[in-house]
Amino acid sequence: MTNNVQSGPRALDHVVLPTVSLAVARARLSSLGFTVSPEGVHPFGTVNCCIYLGDGTFMEPLAVGDALAADRAVSENNVFVARDRSFRAAHGDEGFSAVVFAADEADADHREFVKAGVSAGPRLDFCRPFVDASGRADIASFRLAFTAEPDNADGAFFFGCERANAPKVDRSALEVHANGVRRMLAIHASAGTSAAAAYLATIARSKAEGISGGLKVPLANADFVVGAKTDASNIQLDAIVFAVDDLAAAHALLARHAIEYDLDGKRLVVPAAPGQGAIFIFEEQR
Repeated sequence: MTNNVQSGPRALDHVVLPTVSLAVARARLSSLGFTVSPEGVHPFGTVNCCIYLGDGTFMEPLAVGDALAADRAVSENNVFVARDRSFRAAHGDEGFSAVVFAADEADADHREFVKAGVSAGPRLDFCRPFVDASGRADIASFRLAFTAEPDNADGAFFFGCERANAPKVDRSALEVHANGVRRMLAIHASAGTSAAAAYLATIARSKAEGISGGLKVPLANADFVVGAKTDASNIQLDAIVFAVDDLAAAHALLARHAIEYDLDGKRLVVPAAPGQGAIFIFEEQR
């Protein structure tokens, strides 16, 4: 086992979007033009249906599929399930709860978070079946290391995700989306203090940069954008900005499916809705 810490900012791996029902999430995200994967089952009571993007990142709509298994997981100090439960208790079953970084070594991440005083609890190892669009299956295994603001027990959390075994299946068909989305450009968050941006910079191994209306914390493949929010000190995850090939085509798709949206300059802004969790912003980038 090494003690090396990778240089440069961390890379975005995926985001977690709690939902009351995968059926609700699947219907909503499909109407937004996303290709949604088959259901995935975790061994600790939660289930997901992911949206995989062409750059290797993804969104994870997350629901509770087995309440008794989730209860056991919480009693066994499973941080992923416990934080999901506390987020739902405080904010409801629909939302944007976590941002996940790609990790080379989860043990090293855990040590780093502990040393910085921002660990959210013990590491977690697990595996689950993975099925691609053609029905071919494999086992995916993961090692997770958790972090959260020390005074934020029921809000946003973050973790490093080491893919110990990447599924040997073809998911290229799942990475093609009718809305033209190719990748996530940015995560928009809000907070009431500069300490929140400093925390993000620490866990992202990056530096906060001043921009109009707030701060930016660059990642290796996206950006955190943090706006001021005077009525809360802790980080609130608000929106996801997506790169699309053709904004006019995305615009037409939303109109065709009767999706509510706002046109903000050269961006389409879709308010959060059941099954969606966060504000979605579509921005053309060729």
